[in-house]
Amino acid sequence: MIPQMRAQGLAGEGVLASRARFVARGVATPPLVVDRAEAARIWDADGREYLDFAGGIGCVNLGHRHPAIVDAIHEQVDRYLHQCFMVGNYEPYVEVCRRLDELSPCRGAEQKSVLFNSGAEAVENAVKIARAATGRGGVLVFERGFHGRTLLTLTMTEKVVYKAGFGPFAPEVYRVPAPYAFRGVTTGDALAALDRLFKAEVDPRSIACAVLEPVQGEGGFIPMPAEFLAGLVERLDAHGILFVADEVQTGVGRTGRTWAVEHTGIEPDLLVAGKSLGGGLPLASVTGRAELLDAPAPGGLGGTFSGNPVACAAANATLDVLPDVLPRADAIASTIRTRLERVAPNGSDIRGLGPMLAMELPEQKPDRAGAIAAAAFARGLILLTCGLYGNVVRLHVPLTISDEDLEAGLDLLEEAVGDAG
Repeated sequence: MIPQMRAQGLAGEGVLASRARFVARGVATPPLVVDRAEAARIWDADGREYLDFAGGIGCVNLGHRHPAIVDAIHEQVDRYLHQCFMVGNYEPYVEVCRRLDELSPCRGAEQKSVLFNSGAEAVENAVKIARAATGRGGVLVFERGFHGRTLLTLTMTEKVVYKAGFGPFAPEVYRVPAPYAFRGVTTGDALAALDRLFKAEVDPRSIACAVLEPVQGEGGFIPMPAEFLAGLVERLDAHGILFVADEVQTGVGRTGRTWAVEHTGIEPDLLVAGKSLGGGLPLASVTGRAELLDAPAPGGLGGTFSGNPVACAAANATLDVLPDVLPRADAIASTIRTRLERVAPNGSDIRGLGPMLAMELPEQKPDRAGAIAAAAFARGLILLTCGLYGNVVRLHVPLTISDEDLEAGLDLLEEAVGDAG
C-alpha cells in the first residue's frame, strides 16, 4: 500500500500560492507539487508518494528517469547543450533521424526525418510537408481528434475547452466522423461520411493530407479499426491525398509496438512522433519517404531548438532500450484489461490497443470519471481523464513498471471506483 499523506508542510503550500500569483490560469493543473520521480513513482514536495499512471500524459513510456536515458543526458551535457541544427550539424540529431528512418512503417524504400520540439509543431510541419509535396492546401481531420494547440493544430482538434476564445481558426480544414463503436458509429458510417464530403463539400483534389491518430488519445482512447484504415487509405490514394499518422501519443511503444499502425498493416505516407520519443525531454519528429520530406526547399523547415542535442541524446537512449521492454507490453495489457473489466461500472466500455487502455463510463458527462480520478489521487494514484465529455478514465502505465507496482496501482484504482460510486 502507498504510504498515506503526512501533515501538509509549507513547501507544497508555498509553491501552490506562488503558482496562483505568477502562473497564467489558462494552464490547468491539479494540486500536486512534484519533488522527485523514479520509475512509476512520484514524490510530492510534502513527502507523499504516488504511483503514476499518467506519465506526463504519455511522455515517459520507459518510466521516470530511466538510467540509460539519464546517463545519455549527462554525457551529452558534458559536451554541449545547444548548437541549433541550422547553424551546425551534430551527430545526435542525425542519429535520431537514422534510427527513425530504420524504424519507419511508412511507404517507400528510402525514408527521411526532421525533428521538432513538440507534437503540435511536428503535426503542423507534417501538413506543411504535405502541402509542399502535393501543391494543395486542404486538410482532412476526424471527429474527437486532438493534434495540438497551435492555430492550425487547434483548428484540427475537436473539443471546445481547448478552442474557446481563440478564433478565428485556420481555413481549409474539413472534419468527418471516425468509427466509434461504443456510441454507434461504424466503419461503414465513417467511410460513407467521407464519401459524402467529397461529393458535397470539397473537391478531394484540393486536399493535401488526412491526419488521424491510430488510437485517438484525448478523444477517448478509441482505436481505429484496421478495416477503416484500409478503406480510408484506399480513398485517399484514389485522390492523391497523403495519409499522416499522428502517433504523438500512440508511438514509441505505447500500444506494445513501436508504432500503433504496425498492429494494422497500414503504411502511412508520413508519421508524426513526439511525447515519449525524448524520454522526458521535448522532442518530436516527422518521418516519411524521402521525396516527401525533401519537397520543402532548404530553409522551409527548422526551428531554433528543434532537435536539441540533449533531447536527441535522450531519444537515442530511448530507442536503444525500447526493444528490451516491448516484449512485456502484452502481459501488462492483459493484467490491466482483466482488472478494468472487473471493476468497471455497468454499461462501461473497456477499450484500447495493447497497454494503452481506458474505461469509458456510460453517462456522457465528466462527474463520475472526475470523481474516480480525484478518489485515486487521494489514495496515492495519479490518473487522467479524457474524451469529448470527460467521461473516460485512461491509463498511461510505464512499460517498465514492476508487477508489484502495477498490481498496487490497480488496487488503488479499484478502491477509487468504489469510492466514486
